[in-house]
Amino acid sequence: MMYHKMEWGGHQELVADSVASGGVATPNYDVNRSSFPVGFIFGTASSSYQYEGAANEGGKGPSIWDTFTQRYPDKIKDHTSGVLAADDSYHRYKEDVGIMKDIGFDAYRFCISWSRLLPNGNLSREVNLEGIAYYNNLINELLSNGLKPFVTLFHWDLPQVLDDTYGGFLNPQIVNDFIEYAELCYREFGDRVKHWMTFFEPLTFTILGYAYGLFPPARCSNRLICAGGDSATEPYVVAHHQILAHAAAVNVYRDKYQPSQKGEIGIALNSPWIVPLIQSAADNDAASRALAFTYGWFMEPLNSGSYPAEMVTHVRERLPQFSSEQLSSMVKGSFDFIGINYYTANYASDFPCQTHQLSYLTDSCLSITSERNGIPICPKAASDWLFIYPQGIQDLSLYTKNKFNNPVIYITENGVDELNNGKVLSLEDDMRIDFYNSHLSFVQSAIMNEVNERGYFAWSLLDNFEWGDGYTVCFGIIHVDCEDELKRYPKNSAKWFKKFLQNEHQKEASHFLWTSSS
Repeated sequence: MMYHKMEWGGHQELVADSVASGGVATPNYDVNRSSFPVGFIFGTASSSYQYEGAANEGGKGPSIWDTFTQRYPDKIKDHTSGVLAADDSYHRYKEDVGIMKDIGFDAYRFCISWSRLLPNGNLSREVNLEGIAYYNNLINELLSNGLKPFVTLFHWDLPQVLDDTYGGFLNPQIVNDFIEYAELCYREFGDRVKHWMTFFEPLTFTILGYAYGLFPPARCSNRLICAGGDSATEPYVVAHHQILAHAAAVNVYRDKYQPSQKGEIGIALNSPWIVPLIQSAADNDAASRALAFTYGWFMEPLNSGSYPAEMVTHVRERLPQFSSEQLSSMVKGSFDFIGINYYTANYASDFPCQTHQLSYLTDSCLSITSERNGIPICPKAASDWLFIYPQGIQDLSLYTKNKFNNPVIYITENGVDELNNGKVLSLEDDMRIDFYNSHLSFVQSAIMNEVNERGYFAWSLLDNFEWGDGYTVCFGIIHVDCEDELKRYPKNSAKWFKKFLQNEHQKEASHFLWTSSS
């Protein structure tokens, strides 16, 4: 992968040669729904723990996020949780579906809470019928309002009982329990759900839960942070079991349910776009290696049946192996589409391997940074990790097309946050409008360059509990007033989306200028 200088808002940046060469269409910033192919799906997204609340209602069992926020409140910036209210979509789902319909969205990607259906984590006890009823009601409400349900099976909220009983994703038993859970969902909801995702961001779940210890189950090698864990081995084991559970669940769906239900199934992966810090062979290799250790870690086995060569070389015997049976009958080709969650970009530079201190965090032998010579790669949003780099959504899509045989892609998350400082939050979020306009322009450009992209989901419909940031940042196009009974108020970005989806003319976004400089 080679990079060339391009100009962006007065900055010069290194971008992929596929963009700089002139063989790739440039984005049109004056876009609306009619700029996209007929049938292209526009939606918004949520997750069960971030939205539902009602953690102790309706027969639901505790998840590892319920436990984590109570046990380690200091790991959440404002010491909050999603246990009691979140956005209370458990009770207010009809109101929220009505908001989506009014804006004009086509679909809603939501997550089923595993422990709301199976409080014991598996079928060793009865299914929670109140949980089944809730999701039936939500699905039916969506369909009656003309919205397609896109359903994620696992968005990090593992039933606590499975972690307590055998270590959750550290144990291969999780594959069997996940199959039971997935098949329950296919049976109960598959007559109406035509788009399934098995796992959501397995990368984030793995590295924040088992390498850094910042998310549940809070395991890592650093005993100042974590009571237990091994950052050199556990991330690879957990990722391996997620891949096997995904593949097994896809196989069950294809064998038993897809022929009659006529749906499709995939997985939602995330990755930043990676740019070499300087134009050198070493940093170009580092950028490729960074993508291998993030995106390729999950995408390569599903595409080819093996882990990326860079991981095999650097991790060696600590990297689990797939059996020949698993590869031939399960893993390779186990998707009908790939969901991509894109938010940001980083620089990568080559860095000496730390052989004396083995860890996933150092195995890739590179350094990740958001600055070059003290200058950020791009403007920063509210979250410390989120830098607004619109072209990355196209670069990652083209990378997927070229490296992984042009699969069907849905952009399953893309969004930007603002600070919530406890004051009245402004509904005039023009920064967010610029963000969506510029990113959608690059999505449209990727489609023009024959990327097989079928849909785009904005994160997020509502301001919500943002994991380790709690309620200190807000991603929603709808403001939720936590001080006034969780009332919903549309921001300017919601009004912008309504016009966008009605094909009304959009003003050209002048903040983002991309021209070749070399």
